[in-house]
Amino acid sequence: MVKEIDVYRDWLGIQDATPPLNHYQLLRLKKFDDNVATIRSHYRKMNAHVRKFAAGDYAAQSQTLLNELAKAMLCLTDVQRKREYDATLGRTDDGGLRRRSFEEILLANRVIDQAQLAKARSYAKAVGLEVRDAVLQQKMAAPDVVMLAYAESIGLPYVELEDMGVAEELVPLIPPHTARQHSCVPVMADETQVLMASPNPLVPDVEEDLRLRLGKTIRTVLCTPAGINAVVAKYYPPDAVAAAPAPAQKSSQPAKPKAASKPKTSEEQQKQRLMITILAFNMAVILTVLALMFLKGGLSRMSMSDAIIAAVLGTITAVVAFFVGPKLSQ
Repeated sequence: MVKEIDVYRDWLGIQDATPPLNHYQLLRLKKFDDNVATIRSHYRKMNAHVRKFAAGDYAAQSQTLLNELAKAMLCLTDVQRKREYDATLGRTDDGGLRRRSFEEILLANRVIDQAQLAKARSYAKAVGLEVRDAVLQQKMAAPDVVMLAYAESIGLPYVELEDMGVAEELVPLIPPHTARQHSCVPVMADETQVLMASPNPLVPDVEEDLRLRLGKTIRTVLCTPAGINAVVAKYYPPDAVAAAPAPAQKSSQPAKPKAASKPKTSEEQQKQRLMITILAFNMAVILTVLALMFLKGGLSRMSMSDAIIAAVLGTITAVVAFFVGPKLSQ
């Protein structure tokens, strides 16, 4: 018989809190902590510890707690969502939670110095890249450090795919060409939304297509390019085929009858007839010349009479096509 446990007390060491815990209590943070690095550090330590129980008798409890930890981290590392969440806990928004630029974050965290930043800017301008991509290509810092700074600068959460994993039940519902072209995979879903990991924010058209397919709101969480490439290669190989999208909800409005095709105008009919005639003439001439070349052993052995024969046969074929072709195409 499996022993009952209190996962918050026994696994996370939280002794004096009564569930449901707020995100700060769950990640053992100071209330309203704004340090993204601290938030992620606490999350990764707890995530690694709870995963130790994922294959044992407490696998279900482990997965539930892993999901809670991930949702807490994703909320607290998303500037806008954190601001809204903090307000529900009684925090007054004094405007102090200003979003720093990517370059400000790199310099403030001493990821690169001013000379390296100038070099990255110059390289980015020369080859038409963002500074972020220039820093990555020049290997000025570790990819996860760069992407974490980028995520903070645009107000989106950052995830390590090794920690988060992939929502395998959703993988077949994502078109393989979408996953490969836009470098995205589903990592988590609940009743209302699906989180898609990608090195870049998904464009609105892709978000809308996925929303219609899955019937849920789509949100982007950022990850490293190398991480997403490995996952896409695993789950979406070149021969992968997407499952059929979920059926759309029936509309209360009656279906509109399909519009009948309009009959061609006399001008359109004349254009069609002319195209058929020209095509028939050209094909007949080409085929005749090829046949004569084969019979006579090459183009050099053909005479003017052979050209006349090809032209005559082409004309006859064109005349037939002029009168018969439009009837066959109807």
